[in-house]
Amino acid sequence: MKKKVISIMLVGALVVSMGAMAGCGSSSSSDDSSAGTTTDTSAAEETATGGSDDGHTLTVYAWDASFNIPALEAAAEDYQTNVDSDFVLNIVEQSGSSDIETLITNVASAGESAYDQLPDIVLFQDHYFEQYHTNYPDVWQDVNDADISWDDFSAEKLAYSTVDDVHYGVPVDGGTCIAAYRVDLLEAAGYTIDDLTGVSWEEFMDIGEDVYEATGKYLLCMDGDGNDLVYIMLQAEGVSQFQDGEPYITDNETLVEVVNLIVEMAQRNVLLLTNSWDDYTNTAIQGDQVAGVINGNWIIPTIETVTENEGLWEITSLPTISGEEGYASNGGSSLYITANCANYDLAVDFLSYTFGGGSYEETGTSITYDNALTNGGVVTTYAPAGDSEVYSAGVAYFNDTAIYQQIAEMTTNVPTVEQNDAHYSARTYMAAAIVNIINGSDVTSELETAESQLRFEMGLD
Repeated sequence: MKKKVISIMLVGALVVSMGAMAGCGSSSSSDDSSAGTTTDTSAAEETATGGSDDGHTLTVYAWDASFNIPALEAAAEDYQTNVDSDFVLNIVEQSGSSDIETLITNVASAGESAYDQLPDIVLFQDHYFEQYHTNYPDVWQDVNDADISWDDFSAEKLAYSTVDDVHYGVPVDGGTCIAAYRVDLLEAAGYTIDDLTGVSWEEFMDIGEDVYEATGKYLLCMDGDGNDLVYIMLQAEGVSQFQDGEPYITDNETLVEVVNLIVEMAQRNVLLLTNSWDDYTNTAIQGDQVAGVINGNWIIPTIETVTENEGLWEITSLPTISGEEGYASNGGSSLYITANCANYDLAVDFLSYTFGGGSYEETGTSITYDNALTNGGVVTTYAPAGDSEVYSAGVAYFNDTAIYQQIAEMTTNVPTVEQNDAHYSARTYMAAAIVNIINGSDVTSELETAESQLRFEMGLD
């Protein structure tokens, strides 16, 4: 096997300051047998920003040591093994996505002379990219001519990173939503996973009431403060909270129906709305209060932390208003090349071969996709990957079903709806409106208030 070198620098509050990032201290290296890599911290310290022109080195900023970082390590191994044995990827870990957003803002505000503070590549949240491209267009280099079969990726996923028909990002993970259920609790109420596949929300509520009566568990839960259900349920209907760049709330008949359904589910003990994200993950899901979860597939590791429930969960598509199988996506990120990348051709080739599917097309397998899934739980939106042995293998925790193959298939069915930079603001106002409605406020007045607040924040009123 060829030598693989991945230089990783762990940095805390890296981007808050615009100071120099020169390396200092000792030089060390250590073997990481689980990842099959050699970590050379001194190399990372010397190239913490981008702009290296040696023809073999790239620097990328990313976050999440248990999710995105393993995916990047897998991509580096893939490229080193099959393309360039001298390739070095410096992975500079950030504490969160906000660090990268702050860096882009600070650099762009300082002007082109500060671009040398940027890495070659950044991982960026999908929902925020268009806003940052609009505000700072010169920071980004497009990948429109990359050797990537774009049609093999989810059209919904690509919509985030495509501006005026020009591709800027290469997808890493997708937030394809799953409906996950405890099959033992369904059985206690006289149901199976099939009974929750291709059902209407009205039917879902009837089943949920029976499950609660039989087990004391809610069939669905969500963070009531950051309520993603409105967006998820709307997208499954092919509808957005925005229309032609403006809030689409009070006149949106589908949205009004979705809000009424959420309120009714809460009132009928079908939906548990928690007070915070921690309550949602730690108390509701891990605390064994629920029989079901609907969210992006990144919620799977949270479900799996309750080891005693191994083999008791399965997944399926989402309910819809009409009863057809529903599909949606929530969250995800892509990789973008910055204006400071001196090795643009190398960066494009690296991204094309790894996350762009080139390795899979060339070899019929992909270290990037397989190891990203195995080591980090990262599910690609590249549809052909669903045929790999890793994706098609049964997962013990989910009753030995091939859930990742299911998710790969679901991804191809997610409808594309209008996105907007104010996505998270809309979520905040809608979440507050729903809580108030549940507590007795009028639906129409609460939605009018949410729309008014959102329009004001967007500068439309």
